Amino acid sequence: MEKPENGKTQPPVEIDQIRLQQHLQEVRDNQNLAMGVLGGIGAAALGTWVWAMVSYYTDSQIGWMAIGVGFLVGYSVRQFGKGVDTSFGVIGAVFSLAGCLAGNLLTVCVFIAKEEGVEVTAVLSQLDFDTAIEMLVETFNPMDILFYGFALYYGYKSSFYRISEEKLKELTRPAGR
Repeated sequence: MEKPENGKTQPPVEIDQIRLQQHLQEVRDNQNLAMGVLGGIGAAALGTWVWAMVSYYTDSQIGWMAIGVGFLVGYSVRQFGKGVDTSFGVIGAVFSLAGCLAGNLLTVCVFIAKEEGVEVTAVLSQLDFDTAIEMLVETFNPMDILFYGFALYYGYKSSFYRISEEKLKELTRPAGR
């Protein structure tokens, strides 16, 4: 017998594998990759904007914002996609990395606009692919690898549906039965 925190003795329980498999099949039947992608795109865009604004107001490039982007993207993919397949984690990781790159790039554009005394849109209107890559390379810091790695990790791991405590209780049965 196990003693939970309230001190009352409870019989040991285990996950009913049949119920668990049925529940996971229901989840797979209801997962929505398109909504997960939309949630990831929206979260990456929001994370990019927040990163640039925080950097603007603190007057510094804050690399650990990448971790927040990873969490935000992963959470959004999970909430909107409600998926358990690997593709949801991949979507979370890809859009986390995209949000980090865009966050760094937008931050550089914000700093340039501030220094030149022009609107950010003026800087962005002059941006092309080659210039964007050049700006990212010029402002690269080796610590970015660490932060991007965390963002990828959390973007991936946070993207999957999680079984709630209540649902987990529904999926249990007395041990040995």
